[in-house]
Amino acid sequence: MGKIETIVPIILFNLFFLLFILGISIFIHQYKLKKKEHLMLLNHKEEEHKQELLTTQLEIQVQTMEHIGREIHDNIGQKLTLASLYTQQLSYENKAPHISENIESISQLINNSLSELRELSKSLTSNSIESLTLIELIEQECFKINALQICQVHFTYKLEITNLNYQIKSISLRIIQEFLQNSIKHSKCKNITIDLYFKEKLMYLILKDDGIGFNSNKLKTKGIGLNNMKKRIEIIGGTYTLESKTKEGTQVTLLIPIKE
Repeated sequence: MGKIETIVPIILFNLFFLLFILGISIFIHQYKLKKKEHLMLLNHKEEEHKQELLTTQLEIQVQTMEHIGREIHDNIGQKLTLASLYTQQLSYENKAPHISENIESISQLINNSLSELRELSKSLTSNSIESLTLIELIEQECFKINALQICQVHFTYKLEITNLNYQIKSISLRIIQEFLQNSIKHSKCKNITIDLYFKEKLMYLILKDDGIGFNSNKLKTKGIGLNNMKKRIEIIGGTYTLESKTKEGTQVTLLIPIKE
């Protein structure tokens, strides 16, 4: 009887001790889970905040470009038009042939500048991104570059989604323009290819040139242009991959989620 009385308290003590250890373990586990959830929530809020900042930045850029476009059209354009009229009047009134030739040259220069400014104003304030499909916008860019006869741009696509929102079209177009400009200025390429296709609610946009390339592993500063590409693609939740090898050209691959 004495042994039982001794064993029972020991068993109870061990049982309570095990329950205490189990309770502590459960508490620690729950604490870690809550801490993990809290960190995930903070990261999610931080990502949302970054997304809002990037979206706001894009909206400000669009508004700024529209403002500049209107200023070019309404202010500078009108002044140049007035200057052109003055030079034409001087040319008509002046009787000295050599002076008339100089005035006509100035008038021609003003008219050329005016024409270029009007094109710039139109591009900054145009609603073509809203009204055209992404494929039509890309085809326009290809036509512009091919007209320069510096290199040849080849555009291929499979299927066409016509209900892409403004952000996707705008950001995709700006990235394409940035890539085309970089390739023309730096790569000494002869050909640029643009491939566009859609698969499993993703839009694949692949930009490639056959230029001199560079060692991307040793690239310390990617430059404003490349950083702009990355920032823009983050706005619409896409991914950006840059691959380049010396003498083998450069490729940029974009994966953009398409929401139905």
